[in-house]
This record gives sequence, C-alpha cells and structure tokens, in this order.
Amino acid sequence: MSPEETQRVEGYLKKKMNPGLRVVARDKASDSLEVYLGDEFVALLFRIEEEGEVSYQFQMTILKEDLELDI
Repeated sequence: MSPEETQRVEGYLKKKMNPGLRVVARDKASDSLEVYLGDEFVALLFRIEEEGEVSYQFQMTILKEDLELDI
C-alpha cells in the first residue's frame, strides 16, 4: 500500500477503534499491513481489490491462552 493509503487507513482505525493503534508496512508483502496497539502486535490488515472495488479486511487472532476470565 502507498504511504498515503496507509495513513488514511491508520487514521480510520484510530478514529473508530483506538487512538493508540498504528499500522506498519510489512517487509515482504505489499497488500497488507501489521496493526499494533502500543508495542503489541494485534492484527493484520489486508487490502482486497475485486472487480475494481477496494476494501480492507482486519484480521485479528485471539489465542485461548491470552483470554483472562474475570467472572
């Protein structure tokens, strides 16, 4: 993704989800970005282009070990 597109996507995520989010370009993939909250990696963001339409897919994996039950 271009730096301009990356900035627009990052601004959207900060506004909608958390101002502490930041996106970082991946070394070997130009169609996706890494998403961090502070220093912690939290998700991948993929750019999808189909039939001339562009969308973005936010993919976050949550490990069972990371869940804390506060019941």
